[in-house]
Amino acid sequence: LITFQRLDEEEIEFFEQLHGQTAVPDDVVGFYLLGKEVCQHTKVVQSGQGADEVFAGYHWYPKLAASSHASLVTDYAQYFFDRDFAGYSQAVTAEWVQEDYTRSFVQQHFSQLKADQPVDKALHLDTTVMLVEDPVKRVDNMTMHWGLEARVPFLDHELVEFAARIPSKLKIAQGGKHILKEVARKIIPHAVIDRPKGYFPVPALKYLAGPYLQQVQEVLLSRQAQQRKLFRPDYLHQLLQNPQEYITPLGGSKLWQMAALELWLQANQL
Repeated sequence: LITFQRLDEEEIEFFEQLHGQTAVPDDVVGFYLLGKEVCQHTKVVQSGQGADEVFAGYHWYPKLAASSHASLVTDYAQYFFDRDFAGYSQAVTAEWVQEDYTRSFVQQHFSQLKADQPVDKALHLDTTVMLVEDPVKRVDNMTMHWGLEARVPFLDHELVEFAARIPSKLKIAQGGKHILKEVARKIIPHAVIDRPKGYFPVPALKYLAGPYLQQVQEVLLSRQAQQRKLFRPDYLHQLLQNPQEYITPLGGSKLWQMAALELWLQANQL
């Protein structure tokens, strides 16, 4: 399990500076430490970035198989959004509650696409927007920091274009990435293909306690945060009382997410 305790002072300062430039997902720490170790042995690696978005590897794609074009936005929001608009409205002050911009963005994107199956619209959104602005960026930044070149064969444009023409039922079967797994069985052991999906957890930023909780308290109760009046005091107090009980649907800490936003605002003097 990866925690900030494995970072030295210089590395912690690096993440603090990075946090001022962009929102930093928890697993950036994992990719950073992985890059640190791997660069000692090689300067070029292959990365599986994009396979889940291109070949429907995430858990929500099979669930969208039963969606209609009319229900797709609602279904996509249910499975993919980490906070719904009601939860957002509960967390921030009334001044910042206007409309559900996230849902509107997804609605507009889906309305502009022509696809036989609704799930293909979700794959298009995740491949062209979510993938570019999140996973690809974080892995590229963390590997290049160590002078490590991470190549992404699943994002070769010809492969992506070909995959887009494959019927979605061949991708979402058997829990996702079905056709890719079946092709890979010719050269890769079944134990590798069928092993449980892994990721880089950062428990210290999910179940806040000790120095991490103290830092979050200092940030959210700081003079800058109090003057900003972004979060509802009653809701913030509720989370601070027992932060480990308030976990988002996708497994993140609601309190840490609020602190990360406040840290970003402060770092950018906003």
